[in-house]
Amino acid sequence: MTARFHKTFIAAPEHIDVMGHVNNAVWVQWIQDMATAHWDAVARAEDQARFVWLVVRHEIDYRGNIAVGESTVAETFIPGQPKGAKFDRRVDFRNPAGKVIVSAKTTWAMLDAVTLRPQRVRPEIAAPFFER
Repeated sequence: MTARFHKTFIAAPEHIDVMGHVNNAVWVQWIQDMATAHWDAVARAEDQARFVWLVVRHEIDYRGNIAVGESTVAETFIPGQPKGAKFDRRVDFRNPAGKVIVSAKTTWAMLDAVTLRPQRVRPEIAAPFFER
């Protein structure tokens, strides 16, 4: 099991589409923001300096939404071990009642920050993301 990371997002007027709720593109941005914030909060400083991440796949299920001024609490975690250069991530967004309104499984590839070539996610890089 991996450690879970949380962050709150509030829907601003610029996030709202013609349907009166958060636009799908904003949810994708928030998914990326969650991955970045989690990496920045948990990864070792030397790994943050040496590697960058590139998303290679998003699978998103929309089950609800929020309107301007409403908040959502996002939770992210790593559901399993890395596979080569790739790491899967789950992100769930809950409304104030606790119901999951958007959930995503994303796949990220770790790249060398200088060469931008894929790098295998070694155990010591992954370790901070897993509960001890």
